[in-house]
Order: sequence, then C-alpha cells, then structure tokens
Amino acid sequence: MPELPEVETVRRGLEQKLNNFIINKVEVCRDSTVAFPSNKEEFIKGLQNSLIYKWDRRGKYLIAQLKKVQNENAQYPLEYSQNKGFLVIHLRMTGYFKFIEKSTHPCKHTRIRFFDKNNNELRFVDVRSFGQMWWINKGLSLNKIIKGLGSLGPEPFSKDFDANYLKKVISKRTKSIKAILLDQTIVAGIGNIYADESLYSAGISPFREARTIKKNELIKLKESIVTVLKKSIGSGGTTFSDFRDLEGENGNFGLQTNVYRRTGKQCRKCGRLIERQKITGRSTHWCPKCQK
Repeated sequence: MPELPEVETVRRGLEQKLNNFIINKVEVCRDSTVAFPSNKEEFIKGLQNSLIYKWDRRGKYLIAQLKKVQNENAQYPLEYSQNKGFLVIHLRMTGYFKFIEKSTHPCKHTRIRFFDKNNNELRFVDVRSFGQMWWINKGLSLNKIIKGLGSLGPEPFSKDFDANYLKKVISKRTKSIKAILLDQTIVAGIGNIYADESLYSAGISPFREARTIKKNELIKLKESIVTVLKKSIGSGGTTFSDFRDLEGENGNFGLQTNVYRRTGKQCRKCGRLIERQKITGRSTHWCPKCQK
C-alpha cells in the first residue's frame, strides 16, 4: 500500500503536471470508487467546470482544493474564484494516476477519468479496486464525512510530532512499538515499510513494549522516522508491487532498504542475517543484533 512518501510523490507530480487543469468532463468507470456523494451523477456534476487549484496531503490522503470556473478566459486571479469544495483520494493498495495527453482508450482497470477541454486526461487506475474518491462540497466537513481523515494523528514533519508527544501517547501502552507506529491515529502516513526502516535506524526492536522505550530512544526514533521518510520522498517512494508515479515510473527507495524485504540477507551494519516475523498480522523485518 502506498505510504506517506509515495502519496507525497504523487501529490508533487499532480501539482507539477496539472497546472491550470480545469475538469471539463468526468467518466466514472466503476461506481464503487466513488465513496461520496452516494449518487455518482452528483459527484460528476460537482466536479465539472472545476479548476484543480491546489494539491495537499494529509497522511495517506490526497486533497485537491477546487475553484469554480464560469469563464475560462476570465482575467481576474483564480484564487479569488468561488470555492467549489474538495476532491479527496485514497489510493489504498494499488491505486495510481496517469496523465495522458490526447486521451486514449482506457485499460480494464481504469476506475475514473477526468478530462479538460483539450481532451487531456487524468486517469485513475486501480487493479484491486480498493481506492476511493470523495467530492465534498463547500460548507461540509471533510473530517466528519471521511472518518479516517478526521481521526489521523499528527504528521511526522509537524512540530506536534516530537519525543514529548510520543512519550505521552505510549507511556501506558503494552502494544509493540511496531504496532504503535502503524496506528494512524498516533502518527499519520507511516506503514509497514517505513515502520521497519525507522526502527532499524533507531536501533529499537519492533517487539519492544511501547511503554518500555526511554525518552532518549524516542528522540532517536523521531529523528529516524523523519530522516527515512525524507530520504524515500527524495527517491520517489518505494515500489515492491504496484506503485507508480504520475509518469509511470517506479519508486527507487526499495533499492536502499536496510531490513524491509531483505529476509535472510546480511545486515548492512553487523553482517547478521535479517529476520522476519509477523506483528499484528504484518510482516516485520529486523536485525536481532542491531535492534534491542
């Protein structure tokens, strides 16, 4: 599943590629991809004649701010145009976007298509069909309509995410620290890959009870999370199965992982073999010597 670096890579690609993209037409190829409104015709109508003004990210959600366009040739600054709500996307396991100049026939896994007046297409492809989209009109609350969005913890890059915050939220928890990092209500955007890599970088065993981790270790863990995520964003994310950026390219961070998907290979630091075991149903990779 795409995690924070992959979603941030997509956000940056969309922001760069879709400069002044005005949605002229919407084609829904699979109704279940539309999570809100329940009527797909309302979804389509709400998005037509909308400028995708700005792209944001919250955790693993992409959020496009929309502006109403009545006259494409208008000279006034578009930031003063009327707000037309938000388009929110969750890629889930296999969702990705393709930008196609002069639209072509869609593949069988195409779920939603957005066209501008020149027939350029932003295509959402999703093999497993778990990805979702919401059009949320102005005046409605994103956090109330999308429960997962409203319950997210702080962003790893925010000032709210520090060792003091971590100490506070884990002080009485008997869950493993790996399970804590996967909990989106505690910290937004971290998934299996970056939990494993961050714990390795911090030298902390994924099996440790969260409450046993000391303040100095939490400082190192916070720094490791930020460093690992930034490094992955710089590499365009990680591809082990389906992730693609807007240009259809794989992420390269997978070539740099220290423990994830390296079971039975030598630790890059000590030479001990990397081990794998499941925690809360997720495969966990670690070095038994470097992580205590």
